[in-house]
Amino acid sequence: MQPRINLITLGVRDLSQSLAFYEALGLSRYPFDSDAIAFFELQGSWLALYPREALAGDAGVPAEGSGFSAFTLAHNVTSREAVERVMEEALVAGAQQVKPAQETFWGGYSGYFADPDGFLWEVAHVPQFWIGPREGEAT
Repeated sequence: MQPRINLITLGVRDLSQSLAFYEALGLSRYPFDSDAIAFFELQGSWLALYPREALAGDAGVPAEGSGFSAFTLAHNVTSREAVERVMEEALVAGAQQVKPAQETFWGGYSGYFADPDGFLWEVAHVPQFWIGPREGEAT
């Protein structure tokens, strides 16, 4: 197996609500000939939104269950100020703040929000894990 993740699919309760949330965060929906699933091209990977029941059915597992799903998604940005900016954008888009941005024990700066389905997103400034151009550089 090659060390990469190509696609993250979130099983969502309300596809329309989740679409509106991620579009409000600035993600552009990839034109795909289906209203049953949505794709967003990221830098080096993809994010998909698929109704929870349909995703469970596709995987052949039960859809019930709730609570902490034992993983988070993370968005690494170029500065502490960018962490604050993205956290604010998420809250304006309808996210629930889980943990305000703050210094971390590992030397970074991060905060957490939950999307409309409760998926936890960490917004972090971790310079050693940065992939992509720095702020102000050409893409």
